[in-house]
Amino acid sequence: MIRAIVFDFGQTLVDSADGFRAAEKETQRKVRDALGLTDEEAFLSVYREIRSRFHACSDFSRKRILAELFRHYGRRPDIALLERWETAYWERVGTMTRIFPEAAEVLTALKVRYRPALITNAQGQTEEGRHRIGHYPELKSFFEVIVVAGEGGVPAKPNPEPFRLCLRQLGIAPAESVYVGDDWRIDVCGSEAAGMHPVWLKHRTLQRNWPSVRTEIPVIDSLNDLLDIERLIHRRNS
Repeated sequence: MIRAIVFDFGQTLVDSADGFRAAEKETQRKVRDALGLTDEEAFLSVYREIRSRFHACSDFSRKRILAELFRHYGRRPDIALLERWETAYWERVGTMTRIFPEAAEVLTALKVRYRPALITNAQGQTEEGRHRIGHYPELKSFFEVIVVAGEGGVPAKPNPEPFRLCLRQLGIAPAESVYVGDDWRIDVCGSEAAGMHPVWLKHRTLQRNWPSVRTEIPVIDSLNDLLDIERLIHRRNS
């Protein structure tokens, strides 16, 4: 029996794709100018390699990524400057983030039958305990439990601990919960390792290179599909 549906935040309840693209381009330009680099392709190759290395460890701090980039080029990073750039990065993402149009209606319907919760990785230079979800009170109010992983001694997803922490706060067993997220490694694999029922959201409005994997995990392209969550889970387990 499913008692709770737990969500990721970014690219699951909100669409920040355009914001991330714009913020990345602006940040790359600032770094190239500061380093005096003219070979854009060579720079992007180094930047993407370093960014991928940090993301593989679920570290999304632009300050740390850019500090490593400066060190790669033999330059001492100006941490105060990088912190200002990171603030500008997340402000850009925020101004271009839009709630998926069906999110509020689906959450309203689900809350009648299930206990909604949220587990999201920390992002950006935010104060302890704060996250972008705080800018969306119309979404935040739906959730009985919110876990911001990657701060306060809680490891980032896909580590199973934030999933287990959320379940402990809900007071339910992993098999009584569904986890909905957009990232294969962080959300799907992470929640499954914690014993939850994962659902992979590949939202139809997102232009994205999804990982090519074969899976029996339920895959949906709209939050509306969660309105029949019992059928999705039963179909996988039958």
